[in-house]
Amino acid sequence: MNVQSAEFIKSAVKPTEYPPPQLPEIAFAGRSNVGKSSLINTLVNRKRLVKTSNTPGRTRLLNFFAVNGRIGFVDLPGYGYAKVPKTVRQRWGPMVEAYLSERGCLRGVVLLIDLRRDPGSEEINLLHWLADRTLPVRIVLTKADKLSKSRQKLRRQKIAAALRISASELILFSAKTRAGRDDLWREILSMADEAQP
Repeated sequence: MNVQSAEFIKSAVKPTEYPPPQLPEIAFAGRSNVGKSSLINTLVNRKRLVKTSNTPGRTRLLNFFAVNGRIGFVDLPGYGYAKVPKTVRQRWGPMVEAYLSERGCLRGVVLLIDLRRDPGSEEINLLHWLADRTLPVRIVLTKADKLSKSRQKLRRQKIAAALRISASELILFSAKTRAGRDDLWREILSMADEAQP
């Protein structure tokens, strides 16, 4: 994908604050510190479109972006060990669920999992939840550059077994080397073009 423009639209907490549903949207979900911001920045060839942080849990709102005026990206708050008050974490679930349940222009979800970690109950529960709603999902294994090629293969197979899917369904990705960028763009465009109203 040749990215000519990428812009931040707005942040939101509830449906009344969402931007108008003019573009097909792809949501990005994953555990805190899995590399969502870095992945989105890599996809759109920008260094700071999405703010990155070493502190888990910096994304606390739904952040909407427009790419080439053709497709919307939505950065969802991370889950897991985010260093935020429990009351804030408890608000995230309903906020994300409302978006995933009610957003008519949502075309699919990209779920990020750190290649070095086994999928947890959060990832498995989210996949079941999305399947129940027949929302397309693509799974990306981030931080691939942290492991050797042989270790990448082993981890990919182990994660695939845990999720009960084929290893070929998992996209290896590295924001550092840009590995997997083109493969992921193909999947994103495929989801965005599916089931247009």
